[in-house]
Amino acid sequence: MLTPKTEEAVAEAVRGAIAKKLPLAIQGGGTRKGLGRPVQAGDMLSLEKLAGVTLHEPAEMVISALAGTPLSVVEKTLASKGQMLPFEPMDHRAIFGTSGEPTIGAVVAANVSGPRRVVVGACRDHLIGVRFVNGAGEIIKSGGRVMKNVTGLDLVKLQAGAHGTLGVLTEVTFKVLPRPEASASMVFDGLPDGEAVAAMSAALGSPFEVSGAAHLPAGVAGESAQTLLRFENFTASIDYRFKALAAMLKRFGNPRRIDGSASEKLWVDIRDCQLLATPRETALWRLSVKPSDAPRVADIIRNGLTDAKLFYDWGGGLIWLATASVKDAGATVIRAAVKGKGHATLVRASDSIRISVPVFEPESAPVAMLSRRIKSSFDPAGLINPGRMIAEA
Repeated sequence: MLTPKTEEAVAEAVRGAIAKKLPLAIQGGGTRKGLGRPVQAGDMLSLEKLAGVTLHEPAEMVISALAGTPLSVVEKTLASKGQMLPFEPMDHRAIFGTSGEPTIGAVVAANVSGPRRVVVGACRDHLIGVRFVNGAGEIIKSGGRVMKNVTGLDLVKLQAGAHGTLGVLTEVTFKVLPRPEASASMVFDGLPDGEAVAAMSAALGSPFEVSGAAHLPAGVAGESAQTLLRFENFTASIDYRFKALAAMLKRFGNPRRIDGSASEKLWVDIRDCQLLATPRETALWRLSVKPSDAPRVADIIRNGLTDAKLFYDWGGGLIWLATASVKDAGATVIRAAVKGKGHATLVRASDSIRISVPVFEPESAPVAMLSRRIKSSFDPAGLINPGRMIAEA
């Protein structure tokens, strides 16, 4: 286990791996160990000691932190000035049963985003700067404290969601937003999936600033289905918008209201997939589809996998799905259902399944060729997190 405390020490570790021709597995806090394909590497490079907030400019709404900084430290620093990370990053500890602290570098590496993504964008949309060590042991800086138009490869956006395969992140910089004063949830009970997606789409398309839209079919969080719409901001504004949206959506029934900590807990459970976290022996999938296609995709999967359980986030654009962790964990049925409509990612399964089944949606031949060329340009020897995203020769 290598635990560098400085960026230069990270670069030295990579150069050492090159000299020894020994692949490196990259780890932050270790809370997402089961995400992606298993990596076969000689050494583990942990960034847990490369930690600390390096810049916080509340007036400019910008924060920078070293990659091993616990996410909780970043969020606490922002909260002290009434600010937050807009994209509401998920905590994977519930679904993986891991301990430790999620790190800000791992959030970027996996492009981790939560329910608010449907209205403010993903992690990568708020990431404006990165520092990283590439596979040649060189320290690279891209972006900065303001968003800029660029030509060629956008190195900042490429690192978000690369799962550490394009370099070892050492520092990240974000644009942030003000923290809302209050929150409340509008709940419609008993809607079937199709009507729920219609209600969520109408709400998200309204002028009433809904910041979350999820649907929990019957049996996921209770005996009756629940369709949830979140409001945030000042209390007076929430009161007005809640009443106005309830009137606009009256064809879907009379909603109830949940306020304060009870509302916040609902969205944490949705964000962290607590509703399908157990039993941990099940496989977990994330399906990204058009909301209008989501109910039909869900029906096809339910018909093919009778033990499947699921719920919708992002207005129906994200389906969290639990299946039996046997054979291919339902991959054949799931990928057939989303073909031409979106993509499916296997988030949790046994090592043997994640080795035999593509964890990420298989790429077309031209896209796969481009991905290999990009990987080769960043990591010529293929020593950084090899095999994390695709099986490599």
